[in-house]
Amino acid sequence: MDYMQATEPEKNAPESGKKDRLAARHPFLTMTLTMMLAGIVVMALLEPIWECDLNDLPELITQGAIIIGGFMLLPWGMTAAEIYLAFRGNRRETTYRRGRIFDVVGIPLGTMYSILYLGLFDDVVYDGDWSEVLYNTQTHTPIFTQSLPTIWALALVGYAGYLTVNFLSLKKTPPLVPVLGMAAMYLGTAESILWGIQVYTPGSVLFSDIYLLLFPLNCVIVTARTVRHKVWEWEQTPYELPDGNSLMRTCNRLLTRSKRWPFAAFLLMWPLLGILIVLLLLVGQRPDAVIRAFTETADWNLSQRVAPQNILYDEHYLCTVAAGGHKNVVKPLRLGVRHGHEVIVNRQLCVANAFEQILEEKTPKLHRAIRHVYDTYGFPVAKLIRSRYAADIVYFLMKPLEWFFLLVLYLTDVKPENRIAIQYTGKSLRDFL
Repeated sequence: MDYMQATEPEKNAPESGKKDRLAARHPFLTMTLTMMLAGIVVMALLEPIWECDLNDLPELITQGAIIIGGFMLLPWGMTAAEIYLAFRGNRRETTYRRGRIFDVVGIPLGTMYSILYLGLFDDVVYDGDWSEVLYNTQTHTPIFTQSLPTIWALALVGYAGYLTVNFLSLKKTPPLVPVLGMAAMYLGTAESILWGIQVYTPGSVLFSDIYLLLFPLNCVIVTARTVRHKVWEWEQTPYELPDGNSLMRTCNRLLTRSKRWPFAAFLLMWPLLGILIVLLLLVGQRPDAVIRAFTETADWNLSQRVAPQNILYDEHYLCTVAAGGHKNVVKPLRLGVRHGHEVIVNRQLCVANAFEQILEEKTPKLHRAIRHVYDTYGFPVAKLIRSRYAADIVYFLMKPLEWFFLLVLYLTDVKPENRIAIQYTGKSLRDFL
């Protein structure tokens, strides 16, 4: 981590006129490139497992740099940098100033990583509230969707507070302004802690769950480091109180001793939260939206609701479309049974299955050939259907085939609609004769 150290032989000493190293002047870029290089090295060590030839080398380098380096190693590098800055940047202006890039980039990056990790490893449906029926391994959203404006507002206010505290000159700013910025940072940090408590599963065997704790940990470190440094920086800054007897002047006088700032920021956090709640009421948010954001959920640590049981469907076939598309598009009809578990069926699925029955009864050899093709390509296609809009598109693409299946059924079956109606009921036509 030597690239984080500024060229300061002593604390508070002026910078030398010598040109700093590239690593010292661009610490975040240096760390990012280092993590990506480490990812390529890890991928190279795994090359015998992948059994790849030289033609696959560019792809493996890209995967190593982006997936392993950028997605798996970079969060740990960011956390290590924040811990380093918390100790090494104490009362070192240059080191602190150069380390701000880790905060400015790391906070939005950590938010994005948290969302991606939950989506990939826990199959979270972010627009699926606790009352919605999900499918297979899908998980309900950890944040109540109706409270999302409040959650995002608090997050943005906390980030704005950080920018205010760090990029406004204390020499030209009344002390009340950085204290309000610190109060905003407290709100953002408190929200990140609640987020970590909500999504982290204690005792989980999945190593990926640890990644969910890195973001709130970094927020706590950033806030503590910023407050400590600004308290020290104010002590080095000469400040003259403005003339007059206004309330602002009284507040500034009370805050001239920067050691009071952390506690003053804690006190100001509550009226700031109240002001935000009032403003959010104007856009339709409830006063208790912050609480409801975490409690009006299911499947998570702070959840107070019990979600309906997930419905299982066979991901290899058109069951994915029937269950995964928008209801007004794919038009689900009822629950059915396939391979011993419940599935959602629509008419398109029933027509396709009835057509398959006809093939199996009348041309078994052709049925086996078509079935082989369907088994080979149906599953990869179904894996691409990961949103309702994708399921809708596949539904429309299958329409011409559905009409062809219907034509064959009406030409070959005496009672085609009866055959279609009994699909996925666990019964056959003979059961009704």
